[in-house]
Amino acid sequence: MPVSMSTTEIFLIAMLIIFSVPYLIWRVGRTDYYAPLVVVQIITGILLGPGVLGAGFPEYYHFVFNPQVIASLNGIAWWAVMLFVMIAGIELDLKKVWLHRRESSVTAGLALGMPLIFGSVAAAGLLLVEGWIGATAMTWQFILGVGMACAVTALPILILLMEKLEILRQPIGQRILRYASLDDIAIWGVLAIILLDWTRVGRQLGFLLAFGLATILFRRLMNLLEERDRWCVMLIWLALCSFAADWAGLHFMVGAFLAGAVMDAHWFNQKKMDLMRHHVLLAIMPVFFLSTGLKTNWAMGGMLVFVAAGVLLVASVGGKLLGVGLAGKILKWEKGEASIIGWLLQTKALIMIIFANILLDKGIITSATFTALLLMAIASTMLTVPVVYPRLQRLKALIFKSN
Repeated sequence: MPVSMSTTEIFLIAMLIIFSVPYLIWRVGRTDYYAPLVVVQIITGILLGPGVLGAGFPEYYHFVFNPQVIASLNGIAWWAVMLFVMIAGIELDLKKVWLHRRESSVTAGLALGMPLIFGSVAAAGLLLVEGWIGATAMTWQFILGVGMACAVTALPILILLMEKLEILRQPIGQRILRYASLDDIAIWGVLAIILLDWTRVGRQLGFLLAFGLATILFRRLMNLLEERDRWCVMLIWLALCSFAADWAGLHFMVGAFLAGAVMDAHWFNQKKMDLMRHHVLLAIMPVFFLSTGLKTNWAMGGMLVFVAAGVLLVASVGGKLLGVGLAGKILKWEKGEASIIGWLLQTKALIMIIFANILLDKGIITSATFTALLLMAIASTMLTVPVVYPRLQRLKALIFKSN
């Protein structure tokens, strides 16, 4: 094993592995139908973590992913996920939600509420066994956190999958985005409640008050600027909000989402924003996937991790399909419509992984719980396209149904 290599050289070896291995698996294996590149990158991150590579080749693992390299990768991962979460916030379209508020609120409420209940029940079951609840968590935080992880819809990945299915700009795609947008707001709101620290509540309330005042000034400024300046100011605003939220104890990713949520999508060229999202996914998010893989832990839970992941998957998918099915009955949708919408809304991947990362960082869940949630997110996302595509082919008329 070479020992004379500099940290920079080892870092570049790590980057070479991070970008080449998932690409080769995706391209050579032709996995795009059931596992887009982003899903392969997440899975590869797990394989490169301590549970697989570290267990099989510990000497090589500790050489490449030494503390100095991991620290460098973490810095890139933090910025990548901040950008990604901010873009998710910008893509919320609450004006369309308001225009279709009854349909949107009924569907989004049931689509979020049912898997939240199912997931909370599953979380309560996990409490019967040691090793799942974090060291600093209260019982209600763990149950609500795991329950909400089961209820999450990954808006950015949903957009990617709907682009693949060629329905993103169609009426059904825009409807699904409305439902997911409402749920996205609820998810981050619940996370803020879970993270509320009563020893620092004054600081957190101060952050929210200052954020509200700063948002008024920020929006006025952005309306005065040309688009080319807005892109630069957007990044300054992102760093400021993320820092302030983390300082207040709410976590920097809550600040990143809030930074994007108060921005209007029409401030930016839609094609450029789509390109930015794709470029973030391509160029820097794989580093976040690796840092996520480094947090997976198979040893603590053993086979129970897979059992827990299966239970959480059933709670997540079953709850989402049941919730959307009830919405379909209330709103009198056509046969098969609720099934397609429910399967698309159960997509997890990135946002749930980000959500679970925050719970792990704050000591609300353990590494074993994080690993189970991660496996659940991957499985739910890989199921989406294979299940939805044939149904769309049979019910093509639904693609153009506006409400």
